Amino acid sequence: MGSKHSMAETREKFVEEALAQYEGPLIGYAMGIVHDVDRARDVVQDTFIRLYQQDRDKVGRGLKAWLYTVCRNRALDILRKEKRLVLVNDDELLSRKETATTPDQTADWDERVALVMTTLERIPDNQREVIRLKFQQELSYKEISEATGLAVGNVGFLLHTGLKRLRALLPKDLLENDLSK
Repeated sequence: MGSKHSMAETREKFVEEALAQYEGPLIGYAMGIVHDVDRARDVVQDTFIRLYQQDRDKVGRGLKAWLYTVCRNRALDILRKEKRLVLVNDDELLSRKETATTPDQTADWDERVALVMTTLERIPDNQREVIRLKFQQELSYKEISEATGLAVGNVGFLLHTGLKRLRALLPKDLLENDLSK
């Protein structure tokens, strides 16, 4: 019986470590889909419950992609059940705590982020999703592929096309100041 006890402890430690590393980013990702912090937290809680229940060998080395896949599917399930989509307000997802910035710089940054997020809503859903996974969640092409079920080549194409479309929609002065760096 001692081995069953230590297996449970190992599983709990594995889930606790995953929780510590991925809970915040997953809540941010889920927020981008369900647009409500409480529902996003519920989605992430369900994701970690499923991780606890999952055979660790089946998750393997692809923990990050597995978590994002389960989180995405759970969030989409919630939207399907509710049969409604809410307008995006992702400003807080991209706003970064800059150290030693003046209030004017912070306001300018917030305005730029808001403009990018509003413009992002004007591109197709599949392009928007891969851009968020790449730049907000910092997933690799392979991890995005695993999370979305898209081929890696398709992920690259959607990123390229989405970024090109985003550049075309954003004001030129914003692009010259930020994206050229």
